[in-house]
Amino acid sequence: MSAKPLNVLFLCTHNSARSILAEATLNHIGGGRFKGFSAGSSPRENQQPNPMGLQTLRNAGISVDGLRSKSWDEFALPDAPHMDLIITVCDNAAGEVCPFWPGKPATAHWGYADPSAGDGSDEQKAEAFKNTLHAIHQRLELLVNLPADKLDAMVLQQTAKELATA
Repeated sequence: MSAKPLNVLFLCTHNSARSILAEATLNHIGGGRFKGFSAGSSPRENQQPNPMGLQTLRNAGISVDGLRSKSWDEFALPDAPHMDLIITVCDNAAGEVCPFWPGKPATAHWGYADPSAGDGSDEQKAEAFKNTLHAIHQRLELLVNLPADKLDAMVLQQTAKELATA
């Protein structure tokens, strides 16, 4: 793999919880080999990620600087960063018709339950966010520790799909 980082875009419908957790986590553990981004098909209007998600990241020692909910349309523009891998992290986004991604990046679906769903107490919701972050972190640890030959453009598609079951 070259010195250029592998760009990974995490997609979820509202880009307020799971995709934000994944973006921040990959940027935290990626060691310069990876650059995380996130977006959604219908991002939150106020462009603010879920406050409980941001608190969960802070509690884990992960920076929340610059995180915002954004449309996946931003990443289909000509001047957008080239994506090497696009991962849907919610079942709704996995079933939607995505924009055309220049360069035909590898794609995979890594489904996670929505930690912001449900009517539980604040403690129960905080625990759900913590569990989701933990699950995302585990899978991303596997990704960032892959040998360079598993990250080659021709192999990345299969590798990303295999990690969905990890």
